[in-house]
Amino acid sequence: MKSSNKIIIVLFLFFVQISFGQKTVSKELLGRILEQSSVVEGVNIINNTTQVTAVSDADGNFAIAVREGDVLVFSAVNLEPLKHRITAEDLNMSVIVFKMTAKEIELKEVVVNENAHITAENLGIIPHGQKKYTPAERKLYTANSTSVDKILNSISGRTAMLKKEVNVEKKEALFRKLEYLFDENYYTDRLKIPVDYIKGFQLFCVDDAEFAVSLNTKNKTMSMFLITDLARKYLTILENEK
Repeated sequence: MKSSNKIIIVLFLFFVQISFGQKTVSKELLGRILEQSSVVEGVNIINNTTQVTAVSDADGNFAIAVREGDVLVFSAVNLEPLKHRITAEDLNMSVIVFKMTAKEIELKEVVVNENAHITAENLGIIPHGQKKYTPAERKLYTANSTSVDKILNSISGRTAMLKKEVNVEKKEALFRKLEYLFDENYYTDRLKIPVDYIKGFQLFCVDDAEFAVSLNTKNKTMSMFLITDLARKYLTILENEK
């Protein structure tokens, strides 16, 4: 009996040892690293348990020896670190895909023009307070710079044409200011202007001298007051055209 018990104990210990040995045997794990849908090269992978390392190749693939319960740590300069504990299911897979996330890099404030305070006036190139002309105004000024030019340009009609250009240019500038002053909902909900007529209404507004002054002086309160009355007039015009 004693001999049989010894044999049973020895066999039990043998199978336990085999079983324990099977659990501790490492296996080569094949993996692929993605960031969104793109493969990632150069990611460092370390088995935190055994300190074995690997690096992903140009196709994002890598191979590393692991056992169940080991922890893999993934790291790269431009990616958030990732940890993964190896499971029994992992060991049965042919290839495991690991998805990493790009780091959010906070950009420093960009100064568009740090020398914006330097102007032609500050440098003494032109006197302070001198009128600044638009391209169309410069043409008109040049056309009328001498008495001979005035006469010739008046006869040819060029002066009248240049004056029209100046007026058009001024209206275009006012129109651009008005475009950024109110959003589309303000026209449709507050002023009741149909969405298809917003551009036409804006042109109608910049033709109003008083409203043009409010835009040029950046007096939004006055612009809001005037545009309400202009909207009423414009809607009346639309109603009469039906």
